Amino acid sequence: MTEPVARSGPLAGIRVLDLTRLLPGPVATMHLADLGAEVIKIEGTGPGDYARAMGPGERAAAGGSGDSVFFRMVNRNKKSLRLDLKQAAGVAAFLRLARDADVIFESFRPGVVDKLGIGYEAVKAINPRIVYCAITGYGQTGPWAEHAGHDINFLATSGLLDQIGSHDGEKSGPPAIPNLQVGDLLGGALTPLLGVLAAVIGARATGQGSHVDVAMTDAVLAHNIFPLVTTQVFGRPAPRGADLLTGGVPCYGVYRTADDRYLAVGALEPKFWQAMCAAIGRADLAPFGLATGGKGREVKAELAALLASQPMAHWEPIFAAADCCVTPILRVDEALRHPQVQAREMVVEIGGVKQYAPPFKLSAWPWEVSAPAPAAGADSEAVLAAAGFSAAEIGALREAKVI
Repeated sequence: MTEPVARSGPLAGIRVLDLTRLLPGPVATMHLADLGAEVIKIEGTGPGDYARAMGPGERAAAGGSGDSVFFRMVNRNKKSLRLDLKQAAGVAAFLRLARDADVIFESFRPGVVDKLGIGYEAVKAINPRIVYCAITGYGQTGPWAEHAGHDINFLATSGLLDQIGSHDGEKSGPPAIPNLQVGDLLGGALTPLLGVLAAVIGARATGQGSHVDVAMTDAVLAHNIFPLVTTQVFGRPAPRGADLLTGGVPCYGVYRTADDRYLAVGALEPKFWQAMCAAIGRADLAPFGLATGGKGREVKAELAALLASQPMAHWEPIFAAADCCVTPILRVDEALRHPQVQAREMVVEIGGVKQYAPPFKLSAWPWEVSAPAPAAGADSEAVLAAAGFSAAEIGALREAKVI
């Protein structure tokens, strides 16, 4: 059993049943747990959350045994209950837990929880104030509702992937795949929290819960703002790598240095572009930060040649002093050592694994208590006992391999 954690924070008293796996749902519920909610991670009696499996690149980091580093990074502060929902006794146990829960998260394909007998309508019948969140790639409705997909598919369908990549002045290169799962995390982790917390507030005020239907594709599309602006103005988005924020103008883009490192130039406002031009001794370029077409390509080429003439160590102090929105492009290992990241205490070690602290600071509820991700089923007896199951009932469930 995991060590008991005295829950504190603005969400203390909120009970969450988490049926999700892998990345989006577990990150969403981890944020709730970090804010004080009691999160009970419910996994099957077989493999459970696939993320527990050891990845080939993680064996050394994890000491050769136990759950993967990835799993432990996104499941802290939770309890674990193993429950076989394919058995009637498992369904009955789940519904007994759901009767007193505030929130349920699931990430199965549409209709799966209904077939199991634990869907929204079944829970709502015994707990009208339940907030039941379903996270899927394409939502509960529409012709693609049943389609399988991963992050790259959601980015592709929403039009975002089309915008990521380079442009050489003649044509766009192929789309570039980001290593930040925008659909999974913006769409599947953060967007559900907005809907869920709003619904929880509503349930507490009215006694009426809600089904929260979150499609990761919808969430990416709803935040893909600049291409929609361009489409409305010009009838279609700009070519990949040629828009204002994708490298189409000199003042906003990526430039190589002499040692094959890169600088991120974000000098969109005239004052920052002018400060940058002054810092590199090219005040003559100041009028052309937002230049496009032939002039834009000419200015970009001149700036690229100048920045490529010196190594990163030469440019870094110059741009830092100029305060002109030009910064080195860091590797993650460098970002972890950056003094700003360290000052914000954004990297913590829990259970022997380095991970990110919550990306919000609440003055009234400092983040202090952290328990490592639980072993599979570590809290089964304790969770059931707290829900009113007798020792005999728990023993019978274990004997039948329901838990």
